[in-house]
Amino acid sequence: MWSNFFVHQEEEGRMGVAGGGQGGGLAGMKGFRGGQRRTNKMSDSQEGKIKLVFFVAIVGVTLTVLGMGTEFWVELAQPKNYSGNQTCQMAHYGLWKGCIRTLLVADIDPERTSCGPAELPGSNCTYFKFFTSGENAVIFKKTTNRLNLAAAILALLSLTMMVMGSICIAMSLSKGVPFFLKPASFCFILSVLVLLSVLIFHQSVLALLSSDHSIPLHHELSWSVACVGSAGAILIVGGVLFIFLALPFSPWQKCFPHKDSTT
Repeated sequence: MWSNFFVHQEEEGRMGVAGGGQGGGLAGMKGFRGGQRRTNKMSDSQEGKIKLVFFVAIVGVTLTVLGMGTEFWVELAQPKNYSGNQTCQMAHYGLWKGCIRTLLVADIDPERTSCGPAELPGSNCTYFKFFTSGENAVIFKKTTNRLNLAAAILALLSLTMMVMGSICIAMSLSKGVPFFLKPASFCFILSVLVLLSVLIFHQSVLALLSSDHSIPLHHELSWSVACVGSAGAILIVGGVLFIFLALPFSPWQKCFPHKDSTT
């Protein structure tokens, strides 16, 4: 009887050891899988680089909003002595609004032959109606065309892509995973549409000038176009850098390898 009791105890002990081994194996497998999941998390150095590039992209988005929201895309100026009196007129407009300024000739630089600059006071601004009623604007007997509308639509599409890219980067930083870097880079690179918007706007200005030749005008692109053009270049660079950060091995990791703190 006692021999049977001891044999039964030994069998239970072996089963317990086997069960513990299986549990340990399962725990090891879970730990290995968890380690694999943790390897998908971005490192502190990678997160710092993403934040730096994201700051550059935010600068580009800010310049885009500033350029799109202002009406200093182009300046159209009459000759200073065209009217033969003490005043002259000039106009400047953007994607949404146009302004006509009546300036005193005495306030203009004597070396300047055309009316201006646009920073002098005395403006009368109105919003364009081709977004609502489809009516073209008339500036100095010259009529705008649909190219201005196309430039505005492209600028809005570009701004939409910038917002989507910023949302992807914010999600990537909040989740701590680099998965959203590729769609963000795609969105920021598509922001090149804002540069295409500038080109189409310039063509609309040339079409405006050719619509009537009764009033001679001097034209030049203004600082709003400079903001939008700079923003487009910055966002393209930011999109390319986000692509590099999304790669498993970024090109700069070979130049600046990350040192493991455990070694």
